Amino acid sequence: MAEQNRLILKDFIASLTEKSGGDVSKTNSEDILEAFMEWAESRGTTLYPAQEEAILELLDSKNVILNTPTGSGKSMVALALHFDSIVHGRKSVYTCPIKALVNEKWMALCKEFGAENVGLSTGDATVNHDAPILCCTAEILANMALNEGEKLDIMDVVMDEFHYYSDRERGVAWQVPLLTLPQSRFLLMSATVGATEFFERDLTKHTGRETVTVRSTQRPVPLDFSYSTSEISTEVQKLVNEGKAPVYVVHFTQAAAASNAQNFMSLDLCTKEEKVKINEAIKEVRFSSPYGPDVKRWLKQGIGLHHAGLLPKYRILCEKLAQKGLLKVICGTDTLGVGVNVPIRTVLFTQLCKYSGDKTAILTARDFHQIAGRAGRKGFDDVGYVVAQAPEHVIENMKLEAKSRQTGKKFQKRKPPEHGYVPFDESTYKRLIDAQPEPLTSSFHVDHGMLLNILSRETDGCRAMRNLLKDCHESAASKKQLQHRAFMLFRSLVEKKIIEFVKPVAPGYSHLRVNMDLQDDFAMNQPLSLYLLDTLPKLDKDSPEYALDVITLCESIVENPDAILRIQQNKARDVRLNELKAQGMEYNQRMEELEKVEYPKPLRDFIYDTYNAFAEVHPWVDVNVEPKSIVREMFENFSTFSGYVKQYNLQRMEAILLRHLNYVYKVLSQTVPDGYKNEELLEMQDYLGDMIRRVDSSLLEEWEKMAHPEDYQKRLEAGTADGSAGSPTDAEKAFGADKAAADITYDKKRFINMVRQRIFQIMGSLAKQDFADVLDSLAEDLAEGEMLADENGTPWTEKRLLEIMAAYTAEHHKFRMDVEGRALAHTIVTYEGNTMHVQQMLQDEEDFNDWSIDFELNLDECREAGVPLLKLRRIGEV
Repeated sequence: MAEQNRLILKDFIASLTEKSGGDVSKTNSEDILEAFMEWAESRGTTLYPAQEEAILELLDSKNVILNTPTGSGKSMVALALHFDSIVHGRKSVYTCPIKALVNEKWMALCKEFGAENVGLSTGDATVNHDAPILCCTAEILANMALNEGEKLDIMDVVMDEFHYYSDRERGVAWQVPLLTLPQSRFLLMSATVGATEFFERDLTKHTGRETVTVRSTQRPVPLDFSYSTSEISTEVQKLVNEGKAPVYVVHFTQAAAASNAQNFMSLDLCTKEEKVKINEAIKEVRFSSPYGPDVKRWLKQGIGLHHAGLLPKYRILCEKLAQKGLLKVICGTDTLGVGVNVPIRTVLFTQLCKYSGDKTAILTARDFHQIAGRAGRKGFDDVGYVVAQAPEHVIENMKLEAKSRQTGKKFQKRKPPEHGYVPFDESTYKRLIDAQPEPLTSSFHVDHGMLLNILSRETDGCRAMRNLLKDCHESAASKKQLQHRAFMLFRSLVEKKIIEFVKPVAPGYSHLRVNMDLQDDFAMNQPLSLYLLDTLPKLDKDSPEYALDVITLCESIVENPDAILRIQQNKARDVRLNELKAQGMEYNQRMEELEKVEYPKPLRDFIYDTYNAFAEVHPWVDVNVEPKSIVREMFENFSTFSGYVKQYNLQRMEAILLRHLNYVYKVLSQTVPDGYKNEELLEMQDYLGDMIRRVDSSLLEEWEKMAHPEDYQKRLEAGTADGSAGSPTDAEKAFGADKAAADITYDKKRFINMVRQRIFQIMGSLAKQDFADVLDSLAEDLAEGEMLADENGTPWTEKRLLEIMAAYTAEHHKFRMDVEGRALAHTIVTYEGNTMHVQQMLQDEEDFNDWSIDFELNLDECREAGVPLLKLRRIGEV
């Protein structure tokens, strides 16, 4: 209750406004510091010397590089900067590398400053973008900086986890704002930033402000390091018994994290009372995806799972339960090493090496300290514990050796793993403990997205691009290569008329613009976006496969979800192996044939041929096209998200699948010009967006709870706030939606298309006799506690569906799912008040067409959820 009643920073802004007679912008630094300190005291917080020093330097209008250990209150310094900024009527931004951390900071800032004063932009969602404080990923800030430069109205920038500046793929996003926002005051924060002299000089050069580094090695909670030679389950049980939970068990693969979560189920981690509390905390949560039941089972035993393969809603739930102190063990990957607020007492490394994308190597000092630094909870723990496990084969050999001494029998030593491992021991561990973080290195590069952003400026974008390349932190030789690449990219954009020359409106203004015929949200965020635009005209628009072929081109230019493709390939090889065995082919020949089997690659030859031709004309191309079929296969087979997960056993990779769907959706909606989208493709685009929202829209729910608590509570009491969507009138609008998107039923034609796509997915599962998937899909549309039943209240079951479809096939064999079978004429829509009735005729091969599947939709519920919600009412003769 005390926490609920404490004053928030919004209250102190109001008091400063009152003191200043309404003109708070004239408030001096001393008053701001006094108000902030009063707020800190109101919550029982005493600032550390490093925090005070950093805040004073910021209030003195300096750039600050804050290099203090994890848990030492860097977020408090960032709060002070946001507070100073909002008091003076300035706009500030918080940015970091991980969407989960951006979401978390957004929620925390909403609680301190009020939801109306804090916006969010992560690429997946946009909330209240014009608010005085914006939380966004580093890429979003970089794009804004490129697009507007010194005209951008962001005056204060917090860059958290600044060591990502060295990231090979994403480091450019940390460098661009430093070079293009001379009007801004910067706060760069990291526990492992390393040497900072270069950044001090460069920031001062570009902003004209003095730049200082504030360092401290003082940890609020000191760390105790130990090395374990016990089996991991034994060690975890020991730590829990000794009161050293919560334990964050660090793995470097998602499979290992899930495997240990299962292994730990046999441990005695929670009391009966603690299990009751967990059950109470999760009783309203819907674990509706195929992996959900496993996640729920582990949580009920006090075991959390946290890695990038999990749907965001499950990761968020793990974080919330941990914050409530309900989890004893969290099996995660190193994703938790990046600032997400999961309180941990003990960090347990399962190994000290990891695969970094090209090789397996011992952890860097930076990675080790980032992860180890999570141990110890300020205000709860006097000591944080860091434990490193000896290699598994070493532990096993020690056990065998002890047994040998007892029995006198010799034993065969266990060998180290052949893959994903390099040797380490306790001396490796001690070196990492004492090692200093490696120097940060520049990872600047140029792509189409950068050019389009910077050339879209009202002022001279060409000059801005030249300055950016001149000022970037690369070597002279690298700058020369970047300049050449930028020119080649520019020329290709002009040739494709994506950029066109115009007469400048005034001296100093741009003589270029992005082609006005492209859609408003046109984007080229993929390295091969230009290849896509070059190849689309070569497809046959009259082909019945045209829409699917466009999907294939979109899939071919996005990053490979390798884990899913490997499973596809293995399944294809299994099918081929059975064929070869049936043919009686010898083993060696079979193995040779199997090596030729690939995962599905529709348009394979067409894509490779067009890409090779494209690459000859555009020698700057340095990435390969990657034909694949995931989204296309889902559309071809009318697969639901859950059905596809089950088909390929992707339970541990649900978020990877969701991410791939999102990438393809963005390319389809933002990069494929509208002129290339026929009716079928627009339906696919709408349905793909609907599927993504349906699987996980946890951010919408969080916004609704914070910004409109009264509305959310009413929905909760009415049983409609189930975590699957936010209010369409509030949350959807806040997420930047227009009227049609805010009310999904507003555009009647588009809504019917989405309903039809959903119906075809259910029909596809019926055709495959996957009745469990039919029921799972229909259950997703039900409110909490609502029964899955027909118009007479009779429950739908797998047995009942089997009997009904057996009766149909006895008469008609099977129904058609081809173009004719899905023709609009076979969908009959009627309205009765606020209820929409849909009768989908089943087209049989004999053209009797005397059966239908009947659905019902409550339009208010559909508007509320932001997606079509189907209720199956009848299957039978018309």
